Amino acid sequence: MGRGKIEIKRIDNSTSRQVTFSKRRSGLFKKARELSILCDAEVGLVVFSSSGRLYNFASTSMKSVIERYNEANEDPHLTMNASSEAKFWQQEASSLRQQLHNLQQYHRQLLGQQLSGLAVEDLQNLDNKLQMSLRNIRLKKDNVMIDQIQELNRKGSLMHQENMGLHHKLSLVHQEQINLQKKVYGTQGVNLSTENGNGPVNLEPSLPHDGEEDGTPVLCEDGKH
Repeated sequence: MGRGKIEIKRIDNSTSRQVTFSKRRSGLFKKARELSILCDAEVGLVVFSSSGRLYNFASTSMKSVIERYNEANEDPHLTMNASSEAKFWQQEASSLRQQLHNLQQYHRQLLGQQLSGLAVEDLQNLDNKLQMSLRNIRLKKDNVMIDQIQELNRKGSLMHQENMGLHHKLSLVHQEQINLQKKVYGTQGVNLSTENGNGPVNLEPSLPHDGEEDGTPVLCEDGKH
């Protein structure tokens, strides 16, 4: 007759509990040893009894197992073996190649190429995207042109202000010249110069004609002066 199923719960009797602990500990350590040998695994096992006594098993050394455990917790990728890691990167590379292929195909479709396999709905979606892109490009172009026009207007305003400043300075210089002429030639000379608009006029006495130097009148052939 087979053994009945044992209910898993705390054993109240201390003697029975100690006997069960000893038997099951030995069986657990035996399984750990078999696992390390059969599967070439590094196994570490630590057990504390209810009284606080330590029992441990390590297929190599407990220090080596604990150090490897700490390193694996710091970097989870260390738990991956070479085969699983290579498979992971192969999948990543395949996914990137597929994304690149999709982007290249989409770019060619935007250029109007390779459209034979597209349905009407796909063509309409592509047309809508092109129209949206065209609107964005035109809007950007208009904004750039507006900025350039505003910059030209700003520079033109600055040049106009500089021109007005130069004109004002020129007026001051002209007024200073007039004042200087008043001091040098007097009011009459200034009036003459300003009427002609050709600058100052030198007012010098006229030289007498021939025969008038000594005050003697010159007679003409008919005897008139």
